[in-house]
Amino acid sequence: MEDLQRDSVEDFKNKQKNPLVLVLDNVRSLHNVGSAFRTADAFAVEKIYLCGITGTPPNKEIHKTALGATESVEWIHVPDTLEAVEGLKKSGYQVWAVEQAEGSTSLADFRPASEGKYAFVFGNEVFGVEDEVIKAADGVLEIPQFGTKHSLNISVTVGVVVWDVLSKTLAGKALS
Repeated sequence: MEDLQRDSVEDFKNKQKNPLVLVLDNVRSLHNVGSAFRTADAFAVEKIYLCGITGTPPNKEIHKTALGATESVEWIHVPDTLEAVEGLKKSGYQVWAVEQAEGSTSLADFRPASEGKYAFVFGNEVFGVEDEVIKAADGVLEIPQFGTKHSLNISVTVGVVVWDVLSKTLAGKALS
Protein backbone atom coordinates (compact mmCIF):
# COMPACT_ATOMS: atom_id res chain seq x y z
CA MET A 1 0.00 0.00 0.00
CA GLU A 2 2.77 2.40 0.87
CA ASP A 3 4.56 1.77 -2.44
CA LEU A 4 1.29 2.52 -4.26
CA GLN A 5 0.81 5.67 -2.14
CA ARG A 6 -2.59 4.44 -0.95
CA ASP A 7 -4.27 5.58 2.23
CA SER A 8 -4.47 3.22 5.15
CA VAL A 9 -8.00 2.27 6.18
CA GLU A 10 -7.75 4.67 9.11
CA ASP A 11 -6.50 7.54 6.90
CA PHE A 12 -9.29 6.85 4.40
CA LYS A 13 -11.93 6.92 7.12
CA ASN A 14 -10.67 10.32 8.27
CA LYS A 15 -10.35 11.98 4.88
CA GLN A 16 -12.98 14.18 3.26
CA LYS A 17 -15.35 12.22 1.04
CA ASN A 18 -17.13 13.14 -2.14
CA PRO A 19 -20.75 14.17 -1.44
CA LEU A 20 -22.24 10.99 -2.90
CA VAL A 21 -24.23 8.22 -1.25
CA LEU A 22 -25.10 4.85 -2.79
CA VAL A 23 -28.41 3.21 -1.93
CA LEU A 24 -28.73 -0.48 -2.79
CA ASP A 25 -32.41 -1.37 -3.04
CA ASN A 26 -32.93 -5.10 -2.40
CA VAL A 27 -29.80 -6.18 -4.29
CA ARG A 28 -29.63 -9.98 -4.30
CA SER A 29 -26.08 -10.67 -5.44
CA LEU A 30 -23.50 -10.44 -2.70
CA HIS A 31 -20.86 -10.02 -5.42
CA ASN A 32 -22.68 -6.89 -6.60
CA VAL A 33 -22.75 -5.59 -3.03
CA GLY A 34 -19.01 -6.19 -2.69
CA SER A 35 -18.35 -4.48 -6.00
CA ALA A 36 -20.36 -1.43 -4.87
CA PHE A 37 -18.16 -1.24 -1.78
CA ARG A 38 -15.02 -1.38 -3.88
CA THR A 39 -16.29 1.36 -6.21
CA ALA A 40 -17.30 3.47 -3.20
CA ASP A 41 -13.80 3.12 -1.81
CA ALA A 42 -12.15 3.94 -5.15
CA PHE A 43 -14.13 7.17 -5.52
CA ALA A 44 -14.27 8.17 -1.83
CA VAL A 45 -18.06 7.93 -1.59
CA GLU A 46 -19.52 9.07 1.76
CA LYS A 47 -21.64 6.05 2.60
CA ILE A 48 -23.57 3.05 1.33
CA TYR A 49 -27.13 2.32 2.43
CA LEU A 50 -27.88 -1.41 2.24
CA CYS A 51 -31.65 -1.70 2.11
CA GLY A 52 -34.17 -4.49 2.37
CA ILE A 53 -32.77 -7.91 1.48
CA THR A 54 -29.39 -6.50 0.45
CA GLY A 55 -26.68 -8.50 2.20
CA THR A 56 -24.45 -6.87 4.79
CA PRO A 57 -20.88 -7.39 5.96
CA PRO A 58 -19.31 -9.38 7.35
CA ASN A 59 -19.91 -11.92 4.62
CA LYS A 60 -17.34 -13.99 2.72
CA GLU A 61 -19.15 -13.54 -0.63
CA ILE A 62 -19.20 -9.74 -0.23
CA HIS A 63 -15.55 -9.84 0.85
CA LYS A 64 -14.55 -11.68 -2.37
CA THR A 65 -15.29 -8.61 -4.48
CA ALA A 66 -14.98 -5.86 -1.86
CA LEU A 67 -11.39 -6.86 -1.06
CA GLY A 68 -11.46 -5.07 2.29
CA ALA A 69 -13.53 -2.04 1.23
CA THR A 70 -16.19 -3.03 3.77
CA GLU A 71 -13.65 -1.93 6.38
CA SER A 72 -13.01 1.49 4.81
CA VAL A 73 -16.42 2.55 3.49
CA GLU A 74 -19.09 3.64 5.95
CA TRP A 75 -22.35 1.70 5.59
CA ILE A 76 -25.68 1.21 7.26
CA HIS A 77 -28.49 -1.30 6.85
CA VAL A 78 -31.97 0.19 6.56
CA PRO A 79 -34.83 -2.33 6.33
CA ASP A 80 -36.98 -0.10 4.11
CA THR A 81 -35.52 1.69 1.06
CA LEU A 82 -38.25 4.34 1.07
CA GLU A 83 -37.35 5.20 4.67
CA ALA A 84 -33.70 5.61 3.64
CA VAL A 85 -34.65 7.85 0.69
CA GLU A 86 -36.89 10.05 2.82
CA GLY A 87 -34.15 10.43 5.44
CA LEU A 88 -31.58 11.35 2.80
CA LYS A 89 -33.90 13.97 1.32
CA LYS A 90 -34.45 15.49 4.78
CA SER A 91 -30.66 15.64 5.13
CA GLY A 92 -30.34 17.73 1.98
CA TYR A 93 -29.48 15.08 -0.59
CA GLN A 94 -30.96 15.04 -4.05
CA VAL A 95 -32.06 11.44 -4.57
CA TRP A 96 -31.97 9.94 -8.05
CA ALA A 97 -33.15 6.44 -8.91
CA VAL A 98 -31.05 4.77 -11.60
CA GLU A 99 -33.60 2.98 -13.72
CA GLN A 100 -35.20 2.70 -17.13
CA ALA A 101 -38.44 4.56 -16.62
CA GLU A 102 -40.78 6.91 -18.39
CA GLY A 103 -39.61 10.49 -18.03
CA SER A 104 -36.06 9.53 -17.08
CA THR A 105 -33.10 11.82 -17.67
CA SER A 106 -30.28 10.45 -19.77
CA LEU A 107 -27.06 10.29 -17.79
CA ALA A 108 -25.45 12.06 -20.75
CA ASP A 109 -27.76 15.05 -20.15
CA PHE A 110 -27.56 15.04 -16.35
CA ARG A 111 -25.87 18.18 -15.00
CA PRO A 112 -25.34 17.91 -11.25
CA ALA A 113 -24.65 21.06 -9.26
CA SER A 114 -21.00 21.31 -8.29
CA GLU A 115 -21.90 21.92 -4.64
CA GLY A 116 -24.79 19.44 -4.48
CA LYS A 117 -25.13 16.34 -2.32
CA TYR A 118 -26.44 13.33 -4.22
CA ALA A 119 -27.77 9.89 -3.39
CA PHE A 120 -28.20 7.33 -6.17
CA VAL A 121 -30.52 4.36 -5.79
CA PHE A 122 -29.61 1.11 -7.57
CA GLY A 123 -32.22 -1.61 -7.71
CA ASN A 124 -32.74 -5.34 -7.60
CA GLU A 125 -31.16 -7.28 -10.46
CA VAL A 126 -34.52 -8.57 -11.71
CA PHE A 127 -37.13 -6.03 -10.60
CA GLY A 128 -35.08 -2.82 -10.53
CA VAL A 129 -35.79 0.06 -8.17
CA GLU A 130 -39.11 -0.24 -6.33
CA ASP A 131 -41.91 1.88 -7.86
CA GLU A 132 -42.58 3.70 -4.59
CA VAL A 133 -38.89 4.62 -4.36
CA ILE A 134 -38.92 5.94 -7.94
CA LYS A 135 -41.93 8.11 -7.09
CA ALA A 136 -40.19 9.46 -3.97
CA ALA A 137 -36.94 10.23 -5.79
CA ASP A 138 -36.13 13.70 -7.11
CA GLY A 139 -35.55 12.19 -10.53
CA VAL A 140 -34.65 9.10 -12.53
CA LEU A 141 -31.38 8.64 -14.38
CA GLU A 142 -30.99 6.25 -17.27
CA ILE A 143 -27.70 5.17 -18.82
CA PRO A 144 -27.90 5.34 -22.62
CA GLN A 145 -27.36 1.91 -24.20
CA PHE A 146 -26.93 1.01 -27.83
CA GLY A 147 -26.74 -2.78 -28.01
CA THR A 148 -29.29 -5.57 -28.09
CA LYS A 149 -29.39 -5.87 -24.29
CA HIS A 150 -31.04 -3.08 -22.41
CA SER A 151 -29.63 -3.54 -18.96
CA LEU A 152 -26.28 -3.47 -17.25
CA ASN A 153 -25.09 -5.39 -14.24
CA ILE A 154 -25.57 -3.30 -11.11
CA SER A 155 -21.83 -3.31 -10.40
CA VAL A 156 -21.16 -1.78 -13.81
CA THR A 157 -24.02 0.69 -13.37
CA VAL A 158 -22.64 1.90 -10.03
CA GLY A 159 -19.22 2.50 -11.58
CA VAL A 160 -20.60 4.31 -14.63
CA VAL A 161 -22.87 6.61 -12.61
CA VAL A 162 -20.34 7.47 -9.90
CA TRP A 163 -17.58 8.18 -12.41
CA ASP A 164 -19.87 10.26 -14.62
CA VAL A 165 -21.15 12.39 -11.74
CA LEU A 166 -17.71 12.94 -10.25
CA SER A 167 -16.17 13.79 -13.61
CA LYS A 168 -18.89 16.39 -14.18
CA THR A 169 -18.94 17.97 -10.74
CA LEU A 170 -15.61 17.47 -9.07
CA ALA A 171 -12.98 17.36 -11.79
CA GLY A 172 -11.31 20.48 -10.45
CA LYS A 173 -11.79 19.43 -6.83
CA ALA A 174 -11.08 15.69 -7.14
CA LEU A 175 -9.79 14.19 -3.95
CA SER A 176 -6.28 12.85 -4.24
